[in-house]
Amino acid sequence: MTKDITKVTPYNSEATKKSQVEDMFDNIAPKYDLLNHVLSMKIDVLWRNKLVRWMKNDNPQEVLDVATGTGDLAITIEKGTGSKVVGLDLSQQMLNVGVIKIKKLKLDGKISMQKGDAENLPFEDNRFDAVSVAFGVRNFENLPKGLAELRRVVKDNKSVYILEFSKVEGFMGPFYMFYFKNILPAIGRLVSKDNRAYTYLPDSVNAFPFGEKMKQILLDTGFKKVEYKKLSLGIATIYKATK
Repeated sequence: MTKDITKVTPYNSEATKKSQVEDMFDNIAPKYDLLNHVLSMKIDVLWRNKLVRWMKNDNPQEVLDVATGTGDLAITIEKGTGSKVVGLDLSQQMLNVGVIKIKKLKLDGKISMQKGDAENLPFEDNRFDAVSVAFGVRNFENLPKGLAELRRVVKDNKSVYILEFSKVEGFMGPFYMFYFKNILPAIGRLVSKDNRAYTYLPDSVNAFPFGEKMKQILLDTGFKKVEYKKLSLGIATIYKATK
């Protein structure tokens, strides 16, 4: 039986999921980029590029990147679309790393970073031409509330783009799950020194709805049209939900 995603938390403590997620990303922030690219063998770069190519068709002028982390997707969006980007994240330590990267690239005039909660976005209704989230919706404490907030701040007839892990199906599934549940957490623990962060990753992916289930959740949130593309045999999926 699949576990409720809201009950899957990084540290299994009495603290709220939101608080645990913030602590986890604060803890792993210094090693996050290194681990991300090593563990994904840089395939995550290709996935972000695909999302941005899809988004570019909307010709956005201002984009909100939720759960921006260290800013990888925000940077890819700015480079790929030329739009202004607001990056928002719960973890100040992740944002600190992102701000340094953005300054080095001389993009601080185009990308702004701020601390905030995806489930209580500090923006007016219908503000953005596009909203993106990469590997962040799994971490929402209240998934319907978070998705409703993404919908609220995007303009009518514009879209929210969600890049999230899904599950590899077919004959490759068992091999990938072995890597995901055994090898990946071991490397993550070794490099990040956080015993739970990279065990939480496969646990949260396992509990997260994907494909048609995620499409239905987005439609139930009030989006009028939802499309999705599977990436790399289903390791990840991009959802485009239009308001």
